[in-house]
Amino acid sequence: MVRRVLIALSLTALTAGCVGSPEQPVRKPSRSSTGASLSQSPQTRACLANLGAAQARFTPLADQYYGAGCSTLGTVRLESLRADNGLLNITNLGPVSCPAANALQGWARFGVDRAARQILGSPLQRIETMGSYSCRNVAGTSRLSAHATANAIDIAAFRLADGRRISIVNDWNSPSPQVRAFLRTIRDSACKRFGTVLTPDYNAAHRDHLHLEPGGLKSFCR
Repeated sequence: MVRRVLIALSLTALTAGCVGSPEQPVRKPSRSSTGASLSQSPQTRACLANLGAAQARFTPLADQYYGAGCSTLGTVRLESLRADNGLLNITNLGPVSCPAANALQGWARFGVDRAARQILGSPLQRIETMGSYSCRNVAGTSRLSAHATANAIDIAAFRLADGRRISIVNDWNSPSPQVRAFLRTIRDSACKRFGTVLTPDYNAAHRDHLHLEPGGLKSFCR
């Protein structure tokens, strides 16, 4: 009798803490050290493939929820963009949605760099931004900004290979007709690639940058 009790206790100890069977182990979704999901949707995978085919340099980022409706899902960190004759540097961007990154890549190469060479006589070297992700509302409203999901980019200035720096705040109404033509040309190009483009002509809040936002059923460009 004592022996049967000891055997039963031994079997109990061997099986304690086990969940499931060897054929069906219990697994949790993969997570980063911050608790962000590392999975990618089919749409994100296709978007990343397009971005790679365009020869932009980037790192996919883990999905992250921050609360209050703010998140960075399907985002990348852009290291550089592709121009016709090399790479373009980009500064201060942070996480940006893959669709926004794809639109930015096309605009930088076919809109900004080519306009710089044709109108200003020098290739583009760097795009300076004021960031992408920011957990905030649209100014003066209770509606979340596209920045709250890293789906918008604010462009501040452009550095040319000859050393010139063309900024939105200083040069939007430049006395130089070539500089004005360059900025209006890249504005028009952006309007063909992004769903929303806001410039200094829209309101004072955009006096120092171009707000670029992909998607949307209706386009808005001003």
